[in-house]
Amino acid sequence: MTHQFHPTSLREYDIRGIIGETLGTEDAYAIGRGFGTLIARAGGTKVAVGYDGRTSSPVLEEALVRGLNDSGIHALCIGLGPTPMLYYAEATEDVDGGIQITGSHNPANYNGFKMVFQGRPFFGADIQQLGAMAAAGDWVEGSAGSERIDIMDRYVARLVEGFDGGAFRIGWDAGNGAAGPVVEKLVKLLPGEHHTLFTDVDGNFPNHHPDPTEEKNLADLRALVAEKKLDFGVAFDGDGDRIGAIDGEGRVIWGDQLLMIYAEAVLKEEPGATVIADVKASQALYDRIAELGGQPLMWKTGHSLIKSKMKETGSPLAGEMSGHIFFKHQYYGFDDALYAAIRLIRAATLLGKSVTQLRSDMPDMINTPEMRFQVDESRKFAVIDEVLARLHASGAKVDATDGARVSTSEGWWLLRASNTQDVLVARAEAKDLPALHGLMSEIDSQLAASGLQRGEQAAH
Repeated sequence: MTHQFHPTSLREYDIRGIIGETLGTEDAYAIGRGFGTLIARAGGTKVAVGYDGRTSSPVLEEALVRGLNDSGIHALCIGLGPTPMLYYAEATEDVDGGIQITGSHNPANYNGFKMVFQGRPFFGADIQQLGAMAAAGDWVEGSAGSERIDIMDRYVARLVEGFDGGAFRIGWDAGNGAAGPVVEKLVKLLPGEHHTLFTDVDGNFPNHHPDPTEEKNLADLRALVAEKKLDFGVAFDGDGDRIGAIDGEGRVIWGDQLLMIYAEAVLKEEPGATVIADVKASQALYDRIAELGGQPLMWKTGHSLIKSKMKETGSPLAGEMSGHIFFKHQYYGFDDALYAAIRLIRAATLLGKSVTQLRSDMPDMINTPEMRFQVDESRKFAVIDEVLARLHASGAKVDATDGARVSTSEGWWLLRASNTQDVLVARAEAKDLPALHGLMSEIDSQLAASGLQRGEQAAH
């Protein structure tokens, strides 16, 4: 028995596709067989399985579990919940790996799979191996069963373990995603006053799309904070591993700005520690980490890549512009937006300032949002190579950790290829608007030299 995956579904960090078009139950079964085979060959016997609130998730779960069972792997099913709840189960239960069925922040007709293998991220070559094994029918035969456990209350209790934060008035927007039921339980355990939005799980996302990195999706939260005069607000993506935040004045606190707050708090307890951020993060963040006595480390974008780098360096804290925040300090090192919300309360308390004041204290940088534009899959990495070659030849100051990040006296600009989509990503930051326009024209001239131009913005 063999199986061919749709070529677009096996991504760098996870498996993702459109239900009924590029992803279905046969794929879920094949993932179960392949992942189960790898677990069995590594001496494992049990895998935790969870799923998000998408309408297609339960049927995918059934097929995935059947695939695991037919490879001799027992499935520990934790049911509906956010991705970090699955990571928590994988970290604390007697299992050898974990799989979350989730479409993350994609539209409602998408779904996918995020995996953990014996405590480490499962991505890149691992995912390609599942494809090769399916094509060859390289699966072990076996027989096993499954059991269902309810882990949500234990997970919520862990989120507030050691809580030393004060009482704030907070808005919470779950966006009808999988974090909703956890949010409802969580706010009952916290001091202060809490107002929740869209905590009922609905895979059609009737209120707004659950992607807190797009400012338009924060409109409801902003209105709630303004109406109730709340201290701040937090929002979550569809599977609860990315956080968005606004302060009491309705200003967005982007992922790299949140990391500035967290870094100050963590570095008080772990002086001199390495704090990791991705190449899209503001220079102000790297400067602030150094100013606080920490070791700033710029690394590649992607939650799996960041997690791997954290393990390698022993870093207690890392984050991405996209709102993935990773705490190894007093936690497990995986990206958990619900825990990040708790740590925002704790950081404001420890630092003795309101979230609004912490946001106001940050330097005013003029920067673009993350700009994404379509480019043919076969060209995206080649274009970056061409850009790097021209920059090196010109003597520009370039960091090639992930694409091209160019520093000038006016600021910096970035051009990188997405690992998950047929897009190029650009971003620039400067001390004033004329300088920013200058940096953007540098990006445009580099694109033009490779026969491209910034076109329509592509969705995440």
